[in-house]
Amino acid sequence: MTDLTDHAKNLLARALCARLPTLPTAVFAALGTGGSDATGLTGEPAGTGYARQRATFTGTGMQRNVDAIRFTFTGAAGTMTHIGLFDAVTGGNALTWSTLEAPLTVAGPGVAIFTGNALTVTPE
Repeated sequence: MTDLTDHAKNLLARALCARLPTLPTAVFAALGTGGSDATGLTGEPAGTGYARQRATFTGTGMQRNVDAIRFTFTGAAGTMTHIGLFDAVTGGNALTWSTLEAPLTVAGPGVAIFTGNALTVTPE
């Protein structure tokens, strides 16, 4: 993911100017149907058992998720085309977003898994 939201850009600008922003203490991966720098990820599924999932990253420069991230669905949720990171399990602030390499169609109950090292956050 290289697309930072406006919120994340503001955090970075304050940090670079020694203004000590409040940084996230955890990040949560989310799926959706769109995204933009202003809003981050959009179109998260509702009423399908879906929930954002905690993600832990490691690395210097490029960041990679440490463990597999599992999204569980109890019913059809449509086609997910984007993934993003938030600073809260619900609500909160969008941090970054990206288009999935391939759309993910959720036609019924099941689990979508992103293996360890599958998600990257690249400073560019």
